[in-house]
Order: sequence, then C-alpha cells, then structure tokens
Amino acid sequence: MSSSPQDQNQEPNEEPTQEQNQEQREERKEEAKAEEKEVKNEETKEEQKQEKKEGKKEQKKESKKEEKTESWRDFIYNPRTGEFLGRTASSWGLILLFYLIFYGFLAGMFSLTMWVMLQTLDDNVPRYQDRVANPGLVIRPHASEISFNRSDPTNYNQYIQQLHDLLQQYNDSVQERNDLCLVGEYTEQDNEPIKKVCQFKRSTLRQCSGLPDTSFGYADGKPCIIIKMNRVIGLKPRGDPYINCTAKRDSLLQMQYFPSEGRMDKMFFPYYGNKAHPDYVQPLVAVKLLLTKEDYNVEQTVECKLEGSNLRNDDDRDKFQGRVTFRVKVSE
Repeated sequence: MSSSPQDQNQEPNEEPTQEQNQEQREERKEEAKAEEKEVKNEETKEEQKQEKKEGKKEQKKESKKEEKTESWRDFIYNPRTGEFLGRTASSWGLILLFYLIFYGFLAGMFSLTMWVMLQTLDDNVPRYQDRVANPGLVIRPHASEISFNRSDPTNYNQYIQQLHDLLQQYNDSVQERNDLCLVGEYTEQDNEPIKKVCQFKRSTLRQCSGLPDTSFGYADGKPCIIIKMNRVIGLKPRGDPYINCTAKRDSLLQMQYFPSEGRMDKMFFPYYGNKAHPDYVQPLVAVKLLLTKEDYNVEQTVECKLEGSNLRNDDDRDKFQGRVTFRVKVSE
C-alpha cells in the first residue's frame, strides 16, 4: 500500500520519546566511564613503566656498589685465587727476595766504600786542613760587646763566671801534673805514643788570673779580657808570636798583658789532636784594660792581633783569622 502525502509529511516531525532520551543518556554515561577507564589504565601503565625504570636504575646502582665493594675486597684478598693485594704468596715471596738481595748488595757496596775510605784516614790528623792553616783568635768572656755597671755586680757576674770556668783546667794544682818544657823550643813528639802536655799555670796570668782579684778587675772598672788561639793540629808558628791590642780612638788606651808582652811561647806547639793529645791546653794571653773615669760611659773598640810570626792576620774575608775585635763600655 502506498501512503498518503499527509503520512509522509508527518514522519520526520515525530519527536523521540522519554525512553529513547533516557537510553541515549545512559549510553553517553557508559561511553564517558569507558573513556575514563581507558585514561586511568593508560596512566597506570605509564606509572608502572616509570616505576620499572626507576627500579632498574636502583638495581643498577646497587649492583655497581656491590661490584665496587666486591672489587675492593677481591683486591685486598681474593679467596678464589688466593691473591693478597693483587699477588699470590709465591709472587710476594719472589719480589721480597729480589729486594732483599738488591738492597743487601747496595748496603754491602756502601760498607765496602766506607771501609776503603776509612783506611786512608789518620785517627789523629785530618787528611785535608789547608783551610785552617792560619788559626783564629777568640776571647772570653764570650761576647763581642761587653757592657756593665761596675757598681752593680749583677751586671758583670756572667762575665766573671765565664772566666772562672775557662781557667778551671789551668789551676796550678792541675797543671803541676803536666811536664816542664823548654822555653822557646817546639815540643815535638811525633814518635811518642803518649804525648806530654806543657804546664801553663793559672797564676801566670797574675792580676787577670782571678786569684788575687776574684772579679778580674770588673769591680774596679778595669776588666780583664782573655785571648786564646784556636787549635790547629801540627801548627808550628815561626818567629816569636805575641798578642798586640790597640784601641780605635785618637788617644792611647793603657793596657797590661799577662804573660808579659802578651807572648805565646813555642813550647806549646805543635798540637797533636784531641785523641793523641787529650789533656792539651793552649797558651792564653790576658789583657787588662786600664780604663779611667774619662773612659766611662764611652764605648771602647779594641782590636787584638797575633803578631811576630808567619801567621796571617790581615784577611778581609775572615775577621777572626789571626785577630779579634770587641767593644767594651763601662759605667759607674
């Protein structure tokens, strides 16, 4: 049957029923829920992937740490190979044996060369002493500048003590055990196994001996300075050596020498060394500075030289070779 034109015009204008609308809403909700589930599933998958990645990273880090600790432990001691610090027991034994032989050989060579060198040396005389052929002079008290107040003993007690200490071995009771030697002659005893020592008594220094005046003139403002020559093995000065002191000022400074004229007798030479000549005492010269009141509170510069022999006293490179300079200042 064919429908009438009225029926055809009425079909498209029909409105959906409430049931159809309800179904469409439910379908949309289900579609939205399905989409949400898919999104959540994708998110969970991504989270799981990230967790797996992080877990792998942590596992790698832990495995690396374990490898490092194991490698250090294995380096110190590897129980599988029995190595200690990278070497087996036999390897350590061989290398220790090598170094033992090597350093033993070096020690033997060193000992041999030292023994050969010592065979060329003399126990009493240095092999080379050309640099000390000319002795130096030194003074006591041991100070380049001697300054004190003569009315205050605490100012000069240290100087007095130094002089007393020096002269202990020159005490007459000690020197009387030594030999009387010929004045003006060298005491040569090259072939003597036991070297004798010539007497030099403390009393020879008289007013500067510390015996009649225990203050060595410091309490009176007229101090004593003791000069001695450094020891040089085998030295035999030619001529007649003596000490001469001069003050660096316009007017003369009165001085008194002990022994007289400041002489150093030849009988005290030569010196044979500390081992062959253990009790040797070198000759001394004492200089007493006769200062006056006008000299007080003024620094006096004094230079003492070894004169009358072939020994040098004019070397500008060495201010103590054959001479010595000191300063004295006395106040009241």
